Amino acid sequence: MKIKRHSKIIELVREFDIETQEELASRLKDAGFDVTQATISRDIRELKLTKVATSDGIQKYEVFLQDDNKTAEKFIRVFKEGVINIDYAQNILVIKTLNGMAMGVAAALDSMGNDEIIGSIAGDDNIFCVVKNEEKAIKLMERLKSKINS
Repeated sequence: MKIKRHSKIIELVREFDIETQEELASRLKDAGFDVTQATISRDIRELKLTKVATSDGIQKYEVFLQDDNKTAEKFIRVFKEGVINIDYAQNILVIKTLNGMAMGVAAALDSMGNDEIIGSIAGDDNIFCVVKNEEKAIKLMERLKSKINS
């Protein structure tokens, strides 16, 4: 049950801007999980969810695949400093980076655990990401742009 709950938490955090433990508990209950505040708090700690600021000034939970926060922070910094522009065409995201930064930015992107990305290719200053569908590409682009502006 714990593995299913953790998977659902990761899915919810990636899909919604969840600001509080109460909101996360409510969404889990809506999904059929009977949880307490203590369980949510423990799950957040075990999953190493991190609160980040959005461009709207709110704090929300974010999932990072890296095991330590310092590494996650470095990847975010690389992503923020390396990306020049993000655009999409149907289900393909094109991320324009500073010269020579595409591989580093792609590694940062991979560390964020974006499940909607099927695969990506990094060159010198561009990354092509194939996303599951156009709707998910748009949502991912907006989420990544907000990460750059936070």
